[in-house]
Amino acid sequence: MKSVIKYCLYGACFLSAGIVQAQDKPKEIEELRLKLNEDGSHFIKATFLNQTWFRFNQSNPGTTVLGDATDQSFDIGLRRTRFQLYGNLTDHVAFYFQFGQNNFNFLAGQNNFNNGNRKFQVFMHDALGEYRLKKGSDLLYLGGGLTIANGLSRFSQPSIGTIMSMDVPVFAQATVDQTDEFSRKLSVYARGQIGKLDYRVVVSDPFPITSNGSPTSISATNSTFAYDQHHKQYQGFFAWNFFDQESHQTPYMTGTYLGKKRVLNLEAGFITQKNATWRGTANNDPARTYQDMTLWSVAVFYDAPVNAEQGTALNAYVGYFHTDYGTRYLRYNGIMNPANGSSIAGAPAGSYGNAFPMFGTGNVVYAQVGYLLRRDLLGELGTLMPYVTYQSADYDRLDKKMNVYALGVNWLLKGHTAKFSLDYQLRPTYAVSGTDLIRDSGMKSQVVLQYQFFF
Repeated sequence: MKSVIKYCLYGACFLSAGIVQAQDKPKEIEELRLKLNEDGSHFIKATFLNQTWFRFNQSNPGTTVLGDATDQSFDIGLRRTRFQLYGNLTDHVAFYFQFGQNNFNFLAGQNNFNNGNRKFQVFMHDALGEYRLKKGSDLLYLGGGLTIANGLSRFSQPSIGTIMSMDVPVFAQATVDQTDEFSRKLSVYARGQIGKLDYRVVVSDPFPITSNGSPTSISATNSTFAYDQHHKQYQGFFAWNFFDQESHQTPYMTGTYLGKKRVLNLEAGFITQKNATWRGTANNDPARTYQDMTLWSVAVFYDAPVNAEQGTALNAYVGYFHTDYGTRYLRYNGIMNPANGSSIAGAPAGSYGNAFPMFGTGNVVYAQVGYLLRRDLLGELGTLMPYVTYQSADYDRLDKKMNVYALGVNWLLKGHTAKFSLDYQLRPTYAVSGTDLIRDSGMKSQVVLQYQFFF
């Protein structure tokens, strides 16, 4: 301060103040983090995420929007809007909360009766508390609450702000919005790392299908989720970390580290529930048949730098999923569907718009690969990460395999903090033939431009 006054006396106050200000320029804030102790090991952190979609879609045959036949559509929507608050309160006590909404476009809250309430979209995603057994160690975390801690696969509990492709393979969130709340369940779990083994074991109390807003009715030929016979759900996920170990700060699993870690994992998981589905002629049919749900997967995940000096990196995943929901179980799903009806008699529920048979009894192969180009490719405008994804499902109720392809590119302005993703997807369509679905000759496409900010 004395030097500033001295220079002011010589008529150079403006220049001197500029020099001092330049020297004292604060560092850019990289996160919203409140330290609760001196070394920062106890903290509370807040994050915000928003993913906006601008989409053109070729509609499935028979699609209607608000009662009007629609061959193609353009819509704008919020794929995900989330607020997170989490942290370590002591060396042993942690918490995690997430609040937000999903799939909010012009049809938000609308049903196929053309009524609804668009304001009932925001809900609590996660609310959990954890106890860490040993200070500074990931050996064992015991937790419980509403959580996405899950079995089956890493994509069953994805960190959606860090995914490599534009969206996750949603079929891996096996009971999403059927007997869970957007893949979250009321659960108690143990997770952690023993040497190179990453593990999580979960016992969940699934919601009844009757509270999901649109429960399916019982069928004599095709299994659907049962209205009664409530049983707990048991899950497990295990990964062998050959190289770097992954973080256990939250139950979520990172999509890509953009070259900041060297990860090679051999992964396996399962979900099982007794008498989860049923078949019969009526809900009160005394001869109705119950079936267990048994799902498991094995996979390899790789995410590592190629040239650390240039900032290039490779992301790759291939997984095999066996999904047994019961005899001929099948469910269509359209992500933030831009339509809400079908003019085809007997069409499966939700098979309009951009939907395809996403979940079913059978076997699925999912693969993805992406390549992060050098960090200075676009100068101050960041870099690019092109990718491809492939899902091939051999479901019992389909006459032919269902193959879904996606090709895209991420424009990373500032890593995952600010990025654009352009994605082109091709999906098959099926025609109704009695109780079967027959693959027709056509393929439908959608093009999505997403803008994400995540801080």
